[in-house]
Amino acid sequence: MADQLRVTDRVSIPAGELSWRFSRSSGPGGQGVNTADSRVELSWDLDASTALPDQLKARARQRLGHRLVGGVLTIAASEHRAQLRNREAAEARLAALVADAIKPPPPPRRPTRPSKGAKERRIAAKKRRGEIKRLRRPDDS
Repeated sequence: MADQLRVTDRVSIPAGELSWRFSRSSGPGGQGVNTADSRVELSWDLDASTALPDQLKARARQRLGHRLVGGVLTIAASEHRAQLRNREAAEARLAALVADAIKPPPPPRRPTRPSKGAKERRIAAKKRRGEIKRLRRPDDS
């Protein structure tokens, strides 16, 4: 493949940090499933990586914690018949996962209060609803 896996405009993972494993796939492929090693496992050691600065590494470790096993992120792809397409799918998935994990957190939400008009509309709607329910009740006279 390429000599680097591009994650964002500024972050790329060197190909030397990626390790590949190939095995037989259980997915589509007909008789070829039993002979071709088309399933792909792509592993990347986040802790040992030089692709990310410490701050981004810590953010990625925190966000990917449930996916990491011993600091290693593993992606499996077996949805295509061809090994090459599975390799491309695994690379794309890893790049998207890492890009999502290192993006900055959203700005904090500014607390707001309902406006006076919104409060009045809410109370009026509640009164209308209560009136509808009151009219449904049988007369006790």
